[in-house]
Amino acid sequence: MRNPRTRWAVGSIALLSLSLSACGGSGFDDTDKADSQASSGPASIKVLIASSGDAETKAVTDASDAWGAKSGNKATVTQAQEMTQQLGQGFASNNPPDVFYVDAGRLATYAKAGNLEPYGDSLETKDDFYPALRQAFTYDGKLYCAPKDFSTLGLQINTTAWSKAGLTDADYPTTWEELAAVAKKLTTGKQVGLALGDTRDRIGAFMVQAGGWVTNKDATKVTADSPENLKALNYVKSLLADGSAKYPKQLDSGWSGEAFGKQKAAMTIEGNWIAGAMKNDYPGVKYKTVPLPTGPTGKKGTLAFTQCWGIAAESKNKAAAIDFVKAMTAKDNQLTFAQAIGVMPSLQSAEADYIAKSPQDKAFIDGAAYAQAPVNVAKIDQVLADFDTGLQGLPKADPKQILKRLQKNAQAVVGQ
Repeated sequence: MRNPRTRWAVGSIALLSLSLSACGGSGFDDTDKADSQASSGPASIKVLIASSGDAETKAVTDASDAWGAKSGNKATVTQAQEMTQQLGQGFASNNPPDVFYVDAGRLATYAKAGNLEPYGDSLETKDDFYPALRQAFTYDGKLYCAPKDFSTLGLQINTTAWSKAGLTDADYPTTWEELAAVAKKLTTGKQVGLALGDTRDRIGAFMVQAGGWVTNKDATKVTADSPENLKALNYVKSLLADGSAKYPKQLDSGWSGEAFGKQKAAMTIEGNWIAGAMKNDYPGVKYKTVPLPTGPTGKKGTLAFTQCWGIAAESKNKAAAIDFVKAMTAKDNQLTFAQAIGVMPSLQSAEADYIAKSPQDKAFIDGAAYAQAPVNVAKIDQVLADFDTGLQGLPKADPKQILKRLQKNAQAVVGQ
């Protein structure tokens, strides 16, 4: 199983940069834009997805076939082998797919290059999408695309280990202090208290809980080197330093869920995708997911992982493409995808139905109200990868220096 900490990130940064530079801004002249306006009548559209597996591919294909039968149009769904590379080639050759998955971390890069049709504000369901998801796909004041689904982070607890340590439901940690205390109590010679992913995709949740983040809300200012972020990294450093928390590689695991499943850790912090791994690979492990603890000032915080349905600015079938997206993001289809794939619906109106079918995910979906979307800055990938490298050096590395470096590097990109 691939590492779920990179579940929503696909492709090569280098190839992305190359392909976008080849596009030269929008990459399309006025004639192209005129030609690419929505065509009338039956249309055939190409759909490219970065599928998590056969179940997702089948679910999307079935829904696409149903849309085609109802609309008279046709959608050809293709599973990408390397999403970033294939999109880059399509953009560069002025022949991209009509509809495709866009990871939140790529949105600003594609939008700035002029590769995306900003259709989101025209959707009747615009205000039904969770605010954090709208923020994730808004660039330069425009909602570019419809969020297709999302995941958040929660705290997984091995209930057997919990009971053996003399802990009860009343001891579920709701603050940093309580998390540190139970992590230490759960740490034994064979099991660490907490397995924690070694990148911003996990550690970043503590930054949010402390009241910090890499940028301000509209991503116009870098806020990395702040007292709040320093407090968060120092807290994580303290957990690693006293041995009550460890990175997956220290537990001979590819990701935290593996360490948790192998019972090398009594707790971990993962998204709702962990359910599939636990069911398939570690069915005998009993666990429960609870909300992440609050920060020093009582602030709740988690991270949102999401993708949207992008439509190419170059598409010659925009009307059909938009109609396709409306169908894919309709409540019934989203609930079907949720059960088939293990994601959560992006529509707030689907929440009650989703929880009725998946009550174990309540902690995850409750997190939508306070989740932080990924950094929404064009071409910041390499900067964030460098930040991850710094985090992987904890507990020996200096958090202050890590944040100073992030501030400097991120400012250089935001200022472009």
